[in-house]
Amino acid sequence: MFIGLSAFAQHYGEIGLTGGGMYYLGDLNPGKHFLQTQPAFGGFVRHNFNERLAIRAAYTYGKIKGDDAVSKENLLRNLNFQSNIHDISGTFEFNFFNYFIGSLRHFFTPYMYGGASVFLFNPKGVVNGSLTELRPLGTEGQGSALYPSRKQYSKISFAIPFGIGIKYSLNNFVGMSLDWSMRKTFTDYLDDVSTSYYLDLAGTTPGEVSATELASDPTLLHNAGMQRGDDAYNDWYSIVSFSISLKLNYLERTRCLNVFY
Repeated sequence: MFIGLSAFAQHYGEIGLTGGGMYYLGDLNPGKHFLQTQPAFGGFVRHNFNERLAIRAAYTYGKIKGDDAVSKENLLRNLNFQSNIHDISGTFEFNFFNYFIGSLRHFFTPYMYGGASVFLFNPKGVVNGSLTELRPLGTEGQGSALYPSRKQYSKISFAIPFGIGIKYSLNNFVGMSLDWSMRKTFTDYLDDVSTSYYLDLAGTTPGEVSATELASDPTLLHNAGMQRGDDAYNDWYSIVSFSISLKLNYLERTRCLNVFY
């Protein structure tokens, strides 16, 4: 009696482009998904270990915005910001079906993924009618001698990306996907808002209002110590993207085990 056992696996790489939108969740928009979504685009490379598992490295450039006047979260606070985001991520992907580009049986599959990313941001706000970088102003007393515990935040931070999507094989060499991911960040300053108002002693002359005071409190209605943000929760941003990818190479591997009796 002869018994033959075989295992079949697909190993190939992909390179692709993405386009879509990016939005933010934080003090100026605690829970309204897709509010003020801005354009985002990027590229990626993917290595498929088999029909179920893959790893992807990606770069995404986009913009996020927040505005109390739009979200209606706190009209008396009346803050706004916008920031460009440069995101570099590495994620592991799991396909629910035995999918590969060119498959005739499973030409589409839902999938999920998670990993890590590093990103660069730089919040800016409209102050006196001009778009101004907010970090150098120390809008919550960062770097001030009166507030030694409030250190200046870094414009580079880390995030945990995770998401879901659908992959679809167009032909033997081209695939496409649609996915939605969230980024749980390790900073509460995407929007330059986190703690409380502070006493600004850097004004030029009595009666004048400094750029820092206007950026911190545009309405000039709040006193030092009053709540400006909620530092109990860090900020998030999300990416919704459509991608198209090209299969770079193809390696078919079959392992056989033959048993004779």
